[in-house]
Amino acid sequence: MLHCGRMKSKSFFVTKIVGSACEVYSLPMRQTIVSISLLCVLMRGSCNLAQTAASEPSKFKVETSIHEMYLADESEVPAAKPGGISPITYEEYKVREEARRQQVRAMLAKGEVKTGEDFRDASFIFQHSDNADDYLMAHILAVESVIKGDDTSKWIAAATLDRYLQSINKPQVFGTQYPLDPNAPASLRAEQAKAHAGRFKGRTQSPFDDQLVPDALRKDFCVPDLAQQKKNLATLNAGSYPGDAMVAPGCKR
Repeated sequence: MLHCGRMKSKSFFVTKIVGSACEVYSLPMRQTIVSISLLCVLMRGSCNLAQTAASEPSKFKVETSIHEMYLADESEVPAAKPGGISPITYEEYKVREEARRQQVRAMLAKGEVKTGEDFRDASFIFQHSDNADDYLMAHILAVESVIKGDDTSKWIAAATLDRYLQSINKPQVFGTQYPLDPNAPASLRAEQAKAHAGRFKGRTQSPFDDQLVPDALRKDFCVPDLAQQKKNLATLNAGSYPGDAMVAPGCKR
């Protein structure tokens, strides 16, 4: 089997296994690809190119259905679950999620997104972006899901509105967002980089207009009341995740 080492300067270090020994070659860039291909054919082996001159994210196949895209997106989003670790790098995830959004856009244009569940799943895919327009699209998709009879989309409809508002420097109105506090002490910001409990600390709900929407209306959207939101914020800043308390009693998201 032939393994291609990492590029160093303008050469590749190529290692060929011969019996129990390794022979190491330093090849110029232009000769490397040709040499690799030839050796692979002669040895009937396989090549593993770790890095080329134009480094590209790993290839992947975009899922064919909205629900498959949703499940894949949820499984790959960095730290999607408390204490969770994404199976891919953040850079790879960003490439994949954008490919999925492009696929959903194409399906929307063709009228292929039809059910309330489809629109709900599409909403979650768009709200994992870091772009205000995508948050707005996520909100529109969630509202369409509710219109089509999927009451489980009420929470994501509220959450995507809040996320959109904060992304354009406006206060959220339901209270679904607990972003990192930019004014948190440096020590807390260091903890936020940790994979587990530390990442929950240093949270805030600001900017937040907590008087615009009454608690009775929050309940209709499966959003917990202000008293529970304060408890959730305290739980996060203590290093834990509130779990089901992130939605109103009897609701799921």
